[in-house]
Amino acid sequence: QVQLVESGGGLVQPGGSLRLSCAASGRDFSTLAMAWYRQAPGKQRDLVARIARGGSTNYADSVKGRFTISRDNAKNTVYLQMNSLKPEDTAVYYCNTNTWGTNYWGQGTQVTVSS
Repeated sequence: QVQLVESGGGLVQPGGSLRLSCAASGRDFSTLAMAWYRQAPGKQRDLVARIARGGSTNYADSVKGRFTISRDNAKNTVYLQMNSLKPEDTAVYYCNTNTWGTNYWGQGTQVTVSS
């Protein structure tokens, strides 16, 4: 079992920044690939960014150059730094990992980009 707890969401103006955090427990964090997904109202849940256990990353085209995913294995935490936020980034953001074929999700954190 893996437990994931997100934090850091909120209301921000267009062009602003937020940093999301996801604290993981239950497994050796350093062995886990981690990801952030988001789901806007009425839309499917989409991958935003992923970081492999070795640290390689990949991003959705819509966030490349604006978002950065990182991890701190000593703190069992993955981060999503979001800069130059746009109204279309508004969504619930979920932390995710998949181990032994099982998907684990956090409870989600709301990000609202609005003036």
